Amino acid sequence: MDTRAVASTNTADREIVAVRIFDAPRDLVWRAWTDPQQIVQWWGPNGFTTTTYAMEVKPGGVWRFVMLGPDGVDYQNKVTFMEVVPPERLVFKHGGGEDVELVNHETTVTFETQGDKTKLTMRMLFASAEARRFTVEKYGAVEGLNQTLGRLGEYVTGRAIS
Repeated sequence: MDTRAVASTNTADREIVAVRIFDAPRDLVWRAWTDPQQIVQWWGPNGFTTTTYAMEVKPGGVWRFVMLGPDGVDYQNKVTFMEVVPPERLVFKHGGGEDVELVNHETTVTFETQGDKTKLTMRMLFASAEARRFTVEKYGAVEGLNQTLGRLGEYVTGRAIS
């Protein structure tokens, strides 16, 4: 089963939700998300590279990174972890370069064991439908999320085999 991110209609159109099944054990998928050396290998849509400046995966910890787009534009990002429950759940606040853009949202990522596979659910909750719409239209958030999770799938599948 491989479902794609879609704009959710059951939460006052303030959410983007993606569910994926990865052919890799949960601990491996968790480490790919929480290890600064691994996350830069797959984070971001196709054609993007990610550089991490700091990553402290604990409640109150911050992940500061920049995504370099294929258009040559740097996208500064800041994630503040609110909840970290290894290897089950991450909750974080995401902000743009100045933490004032409408791209700010709260994200919950859950990791569920399904046999030798991992079901990952990522739920991005925006302050308003306008903020969600802005992020989808300006940054292609739904397609970008699909591509990012596709890259994660390739990364963890390759690591699970080796």
